[in-house]
Amino acid sequence: MRKRTTMIAALVFAVALLIVASVYLFSNMFNRNDSQVTMPYQNTGQADVGGFSGMGHMGGTNTVKLVDAATAMTKLKLPEMLAADSETATEITYTVTAQVGETAFKAGGKTRTIGYNGSYLGPVLMVREGQTVHINIGNQLSEATSFHWHGLKVPSDVDGGPHSAVAPNGTAQVDFTVKQEAATLWFHPHALGTTARQIYYGLAGLIYIEDEHSDSLDLPKDYGVNDFPLVLQDRTFDADNQFDYAHTYSADGTFGDTLLVNGTINPYIEVKNEKIRLRLVNGSNARNYRFSLNDQATFYQIASDGGFLESPVAMAALALSPGERAEIVVDMSLHQKGDTLKLMDGSATVLALKVTEEITGQTSLPEQLNTIPEAEDAAQLEVKRFTLSGMGFMVAINGKQFDMDRIDVEQDLNKKVIWEVYNAPDMMGGMLHPFHVHGVQFKVLSRNGAAPPLNEQGWKDTIAINPGETVRLEIEFPEKGVFMYHCHILEHEDIGMMGQVSVE
Repeated sequence: MRKRTTMIAALVFAVALLIVASVYLFSNMFNRNDSQVTMPYQNTGQADVGGFSGMGHMGGTNTVKLVDAATAMTKLKLPEMLAADSETATEITYTVTAQVGETAFKAGGKTRTIGYNGSYLGPVLMVREGQTVHINIGNQLSEATSFHWHGLKVPSDVDGGPHSAVAPNGTAQVDFTVKQEAATLWFHPHALGTTARQIYYGLAGLIYIEDEHSDSLDLPKDYGVNDFPLVLQDRTFDADNQFDYAHTYSADGTFGDTLLVNGTINPYIEVKNEKIRLRLVNGSNARNYRFSLNDQATFYQIASDGGFLESPVAMAALALSPGERAEIVVDMSLHQKGDTLKLMDGSATVLALKVTEEITGQTSLPEQLNTIPEAEDAAQLEVKRFTLSGMGFMVAINGKQFDMDRIDVEQDLNKKVIWEVYNAPDMMGGMLHPFHVHGVQFKVLSRNGAAPPLNEQGWKDTIAINPGETVRLEIEFPEKGVFMYHCHILEHEDIGMMGQVSVE
């Protein structure tokens, strides 16, 4: 009996050793370089696994509590609206470069960071439906990266997944035509094994799609006046004001105790007493947010990941998992000059809205924002089934971890199919997984057989799935290629909670 126990223990140790070795090999394979640029983290080619901490958190629980900043409020930083290299009515060209820098977040020394066209985060790329877009991408980092256009419906060879890594000091050109409606999208790295830490250290930017319909809607759209992007991230700083990813790493998602909004700690905006549009982007590695107003007032969600909802949805609270976006409108018309309203995540302040000017002639939100086509008769559609399972280094989809050389699913081009995604609980209860599919905007048909809430009845590319929950999605791929689907807890993605669908 003792011999059998010893053999079992040895087997468990061997499996654990194999997993660690695999993480090392994957990371090392894609981080070899000859560049002399110093990264903001130790660039040894070895995954930042710290002390192998955090082997799971239950459901949607955040394992590290956000601490309200002890510093005075700071005016919200706004991402730059990137100037085009060239533009016509039908074409636009941009240049986006990943680079190393230093960023001042708080008093004391600057933080070593990476960003797009700057030291931290990136600009807003403005494009229009029907426009042909050219993006010259460059990598000035000392390790490979990729440029994933999260939410864009484009062919897989320009989607920016792990097959499209750009080597250190490398360049490439991405060309596509915008074939979708107005939406708030984002872009970030997606190289194999390094996505989590590259995003943690600063690689994330925004894409705004506009169209004739969005032009016609009477909505707040004056950038930085009544229309604000909010990229939300949680980070931990060490005593020297450096991001402490290595020591706070968790295989089940790395959390920080300090909230950054567009790279700003404890931010505020100055507004008039009018309707204010906030474009929320959960750019965190793993944190789930639940937004509300400090006076418990109602706000209105007007858009989800892929575009406008059919009508504004009155909300008292809004949950957002990693990778998801939502646009909300906060009505400040009942507030007076000198008032401050706060957007909250639980007890943590996300953003203070300070009324500095009063106006007259308030407008109402449009009753109709969009027309979402009805879903097909589910009984007539093929069903593909996916099971999300495990925690830590044992996460998997349909019992498998990612293999670049394996196609997991095949689907016909322009064919509607139901993806039934089940989040299997385990002995520890399991955890929420945000499920993201590249190259599409899908419809949520049901959660555990019931209709989804109104704010999930628009276009989505990322969906939070709770332990024990089954979500049915109607998915149609409009472009050919090999696309990723994965958990958007970034550490899970890096470990291998990801698969590939071939579309022909």
